[in-house]
Amino acid sequence: MTQRPARILQLGRMPLPQLDGELAAQYDVTLLSDQANPERFLAEQGAAFDCVVTSAAIGLPAQVVDALPNLRFVSSFGVGYDALDKDALLRRGARVGYTPGVLDDCVADMAFALLLDVVRGLSTADRFVRRGDWTSQRFGIQTRASGKRLGIFGMGRIGSTLARRATGFDMQVAYHNRRPVDGSPHQYIPSLLELARWADFLVITAAGGSGTRHTVNAEVLAALGPRSFLVNVARGSVVDERALVVALRQQHIAGAALDVFEDEPRPLPDLLGLDNVVLAPHIASGTHETRRAMADLVLQNLAQYMATGQPKSEVPWSAVAAAARQRQTV
Repeated sequence: MTQRPARILQLGRMPLPQLDGELAAQYDVTLLSDQANPERFLAEQGAAFDCVVTSAAIGLPAQVVDALPNLRFVSSFGVGYDALDKDALLRRGARVGYTPGVLDDCVADMAFALLLDVVRGLSTADRFVRRGDWTSQRFGIQTRASGKRLGIFGMGRIGSTLARRATGFDMQVAYHNRRPVDGSPHQYIPSLLELARWADFLVITAAGGSGTRHTVNAEVLAALGPRSFLVNVARGSVVDERALVVALRQQHIAGAALDVFEDEPRPLPDLLGLDNVVLAPHIASGTHETRRAMADLVLQNLAQYMATGQPKSEVPWSAVAAAARQRQTV
């Protein structure tokens, strides 16, 4: 059993506004983003906090972790944890909870919505009608979605949910991971380059971070080919955006649909003028149902950690932090 922490440091406003109030009602919360000088505040009061609440979008940089000498637990709103400084948290020995599972359906739905949009030209067609072009010309012929080959880069929870959606469209599904998924009924392709050559649609659901940065590069895009499409609902860092702009401009690929970008909320300006790319403002999990479930899991992770020392949902490397903490206290 762990003692209830005296104070919780919340780095910024949560994606579900109700969660801010719920945290404040249940705990002694200080909002770092409200401080006139956050750096000075951390230097003066950082030792008072042993829990942090943050989100995948806000992250948790090393300088904040280093300013919290008594940090024991982080509850993060989001499934991605690449913006949480892993090395700093491992050094500190802090455990980390996050919110996987509850957003799989909505992210998979969004991936399919983006795929259908870019393949059938829905956003382009909407602009075509609004401009009044329909009165003087016909809209161009597009590509069929059903019956095609769907390549998934990252066959985790979201990738598996996406694969189930694809069966309703009579698609062949193959995937690339670092290793095959036990029990998966889908074809495993050991190289991303080979998967790109095979696929009509390449959907990215892989984790972000340094290990996958710019994995989808000019070579992979060239392998995808001029009749194929790219969809990214994972992390913007996985795709080399400059190489993507070249591929779209030169029609090395037919089109792309992106919910995530390398420098959010600032996509490359060159993307904005291209008609063969669909752009969304990182909204794959942005439904009332999913955001509520994510907020509930943030609270559950806090409550369970305080009661038992073990969060309900813990990032894969967090147990290493716990072991480090135990060694420090022995």
